[in-house]
Amino acid sequence: MPDSGLRAWQVVLERVEADLREGRLAPGDRLTPERELAAQLGVGRSSVREAIRVLEVLGVVRTATGSGPSSGAMIVTTPRGGLAAFLRLQVAASGFPLTDVVRTRIVLESDVVETLAGSAPDLAEIVGILDAMDAAGLDRHEFLALDARFHQALAEASGNAVVAAMMAGLRSSIESYTQAGAALLADWESTSARLRTEHRGIVAAVEAGDGAAARERVRAHIAGYSAEVADVLGVRPEMNGVDAA
Repeated sequence: MPDSGLRAWQVVLERVEADLREGRLAPGDRLTPERELAAQLGVGRSSVREAIRVLEVLGVVRTATGSGPSSGAMIVTTPRGGLAAFLRLQVAASGFPLTDVVRTRIVLESDVVETLAGSAPDLAEIVGILDAMDAAGLDRHEFLALDARFHQALAEASGNAVVAAMMAGLRSSIESYTQAGAALLADWESTSARLRTEHRGIVAAVEAGDGAAARERVRAHIAGYSAEVADVLGVRPEMNGVDAA
């Protein structure tokens, strides 16, 4: 019988979590059909559907309509998308202050570049992104898309899947904020040139195996641009405590 302290759809979530944890479900498997799962757990089919919608938002399942072997809900486990959606909603609802998001980015990326500096990674993709950022005629949106890809590629190169997912979520959560700030910067050419130089400096420190320099450069880079955007948007007081270089 379902735990009386849980809502019916939470009972379904707990069942799926337990099945994943104990190996009864794995990526590529399909969930028990809706009618059968409802009967097993003693809940209504609407509760099963609600739980599946939550799992889909979280990036745990993908659903397909119709009948046959391709229908139903399949375990896909794409935590990056689910985490990004969660963080976007929390930041939009002021659940997570922007200052805390920036601080967390600094903590994570500082560790990423220090790890890379000590591991002789293949930086070909990262250097290619920087080369693309040097192309003439990039507008602000294109530049920032490449900037986001640069930081994500660093996280992915570290080999830590959890950090990479968190980084994607954190950047996604403040994407509209950074885009709005960039649109208001009066001297974008100067700002983008500085960001290019800072990116190259971070990579140079990683290539040289200098973890301390890489940490400091990524800290100054993130904090500096965040402060610049906060100033132009008139929200500088919220950014107190994030020290720029």
